[in-house]
Parts: sequence; structure tokens; C-alpha cells
Amino acid sequence: MSSENGVARGGLRERKKRATRAALAESAIRLAAEHGAEKVTVEAISAAAGVSVRTFFNYFDSRDDAFVVIDADAGARIRQALLDAPARLSPTEALREAIIAELAEAEQQQELWRLHADVLNASPHLLVRNLGAHMADETALAEAVAARLRPGEPATAPDASDEERRRALELYPRLLAALAGTAVRVSVEHWCARQEETAFPDVFREVFALLAAGLPAPSA
Repeated sequence: MSSENGVARGGLRERKKRATRAALAESAIRLAAEHGAEKVTVEAISAAAGVSVRTFFNYFDSRDDAFVVIDADAGARIRQALLDAPARLSPTEALREAIIAELAEAEQQQELWRLHADVLNASPHLLVRNLGAHMADETALAEAVAARLRPGEPATAPDASDEERRRALELYPRLLAALAGTAVRVSVEHWCARQEETAFPDVFREVFALLAAGLPAPSA
């Protein structure tokens, strides 16, 4: 079993590792939000999470890595769910459901997400590293979309040339992966501002429905 499959399927050992990593990341973010990331040490993060410094370095190569992404395994789980989704679902539908399943606990994590955003915005070098991590995830997601595609899946005109179909097969995965990341960001921002009005999964489904429809302009 590949490491990505193991993460996605969630065996007991993988769940324990995920919980330890999540505890370290949460401790790092909360400490950074309170004291400033530059003042937080690996020793303080480890103590707050109830693990040793040695354990910290089993999960992170450096102190800054603990501040960058709340859950580094989320991308792997989304990609595996996309690949495992029923063949009857289009790539857009499969990706939508994979992301919704991953963000099912969004409401419980709202405070942590807000603190994480504050930490990144206060430390430009962490913000840049976070962007790099998301770009790497986007590239990997595009590769998963491409792997899932059946011949002719992207919409092309019936009389499209072989060259046009080839370009569509190259562009479609990259575009869908990029749009998915934007959909997550817009959905989270919208829901955080209006969480009393609607549930987060409903917001995300609405955003994806607009994307799937080709972003038609709303009526006045």
C-alpha cells in the first residue's frame, strides 16, 4: 500500500499519526497567535502538544513547517477520494464530493482557521511558504484529475481536431484543480462571515454549482 493510500484509508496507525501531527500544528498556531511566530520555540510547541522534541521532528523538518499548513495530509486524502469515486460521476462532481467529505469538520475548525490566517498574515515568509504548499497540492491534484479522466471527458466540439482534444486534456485538469482551490477559499470566507445563515457544505455546493454551470451572471 502506498503512503498516500494509507493516509486516505485511515488505518489505526495512520489515524494516530494524523492526530499527533494535528495536535502539534494546532499548538504551534495557537502559540504563534498569542506570542508571535518568531517567539515560539520547538520546545514550547512540543510541550503544549504533550510530546517530545524528538517526536516533533518526526513530523516537521523545521519549526516554521508547523505553522504553514494545518493538515498536510488533506491533499492526499482528497486525491485518493477523487480517484476512488464512482465512474458515473464527472471529474467536477467527484472532486466536489471529495472536498466536501474532507471539510466535513469545517464548522468545528473555524476558530483555528481564523487564527491560522492571522499567523500567516503577520509573518510574510510563512505566507509565502503556505502559498508554495498550496501550489504543490494543486499540481498534485491536477495530476489526479488527469489520471481519472476517461478519453474525451473534457467538453470539446464534435468536430474538434486531435490537437484541440490534446490541449483540452492538458488544460482541463490544471484548470479544475485551480478552480477547486479558489472554490474552497471563497466558500470558507463567505461561510465565516455568514455562518448563521447557512451550513458550510451548502455554501460549497452552491459555489461548485456555479462553476459547473460556467459561472452564469446572476439575475438582478
